[in-house]
Amino acid sequence: MIFWIVAALVLAVCIATIASALLRDRPAGPAAPDVEIYRDQLAELERDRTRGTLAPEEAEAARAEVVRRLLAADRRQAAATGPGGRWLGLALVAVPVVAVSLTTYLAIGAPGYGDMPLLGRIERIDAARRGRPSQEAAEVAAPERIDTSRPDVTGMAQNLRAVLAGRPDDLRGWELAVTTFSGLGDMRAAWRAQDRVLAIRGDSASGEDLAVLGELMVIAAGGYVSPEAERAFSEAVRRDPENGLARYYAGLMYAQGGRPDLAFRLWQRLVADSAPDDPWLEPIYAQIEEVSVLAGEPTALDELPAPRGPGEADIAASADMTPEDRVAMIAGMVEGLATRLATEGGPPADWARLITSFGVLGRTDDAAAVYAEAKSVFAGSPDALDLLAQAADDAGLAR
Repeated sequence: MIFWIVAALVLAVCIATIASALLRDRPAGPAAPDVEIYRDQLAELERDRTRGTLAPEEAEAARAEVVRRLLAADRRQAAATGPGGRWLGLALVAVPVVAVSLTTYLAIGAPGYGDMPLLGRIERIDAARRGRPSQEAAEVAAPERIDTSRPDVTGMAQNLRAVLAGRPDDLRGWELAVTTFSGLGDMRAAWRAQDRVLAIRGDSASGEDLAVLGELMVIAAGGYVSPEAERAFSEAVRRDPENGLARYYAGLMYAQGGRPDLAFRLWQRLVADSAPDDPWLEPIYAQIEEVSVLAGEPTALDELPAPRGPGEADIAASADMTPEDRVAMIAGMVEGLATRLATEGGPPADWARLITSFGVLGRTDDAAAVYAEAKSVFAGSPDALDLLAQAADDAGLAR
């Protein structure tokens, strides 16, 4: 109702402004040209009668005809400039304005809806998210995709179920069940087995264990983040604030729940904290542009922060490796970055990082090929070309 009141007041002010200009009394202006002509003719007739060049009877008849035309011209001028004409002009302005306004609102507006202030909408969205369907309800609606093409594996899974029924605290057995059931595509059994693994481990369960539980639940629910899965991800982040898998699904939960603003900020930070080959980057890149638009912050992929290189944990893990294993680890990360850029593209910083990495690994031919492709991709961006040229120099390429 407030919208209609405000809209009506604005429209009324606009029309009143126009009306005041149209209906305002103006000083008499010059007569219309035809009126002046007829007046001149009357004066000429009077002169001719005085000079005797026109008979009195002819002069009187001519004068009567000119007077008749003069009166008709006066009436036309009065109709055009008098109150009636000005009201007609106002109607010709006001009616189209009102008609176009109403037609436009009915076409693109939301007639019948009440006021929807931002705070109230957020409260309703959050309430709907808290009351969304449970894991069980989502699983009922989601189709099962269990692989029955391998009877040997299916039989092993059945035997494993029978054995574990009598061994509720067999940690290795339940871990094997998670792997077996998820391999068959039986995600409902897989997440329940993972839930049992968490119960056995108790407080020693890691954030990664909880994130895996949540992910299995999401897959079992057909990609839907249920309240139960949300609790698993929340606990995963509490135990491990840097857990990328849980942070990705937390963002997905907000995107599904009508809060793209929160999803975008979560994913934006996660991209900056991720390594180039982290598995959650691909689904983020597939969705984040649309989410950013819905969040009111349109952002292209090349405007996102670049994924980081190997972190302290990666470096610490590589300290005890043999030189061969360390090179293999680095090569694997580089290949992951190369695959992502080849299939999805990425910002200039990622291309520059790949060129430099190939140079460090001694793969100058690969570095040159990537440099040539990157120059083609960013041909219209001088800043990007400068960054790529610096990377080529770092890689030892002759330009």
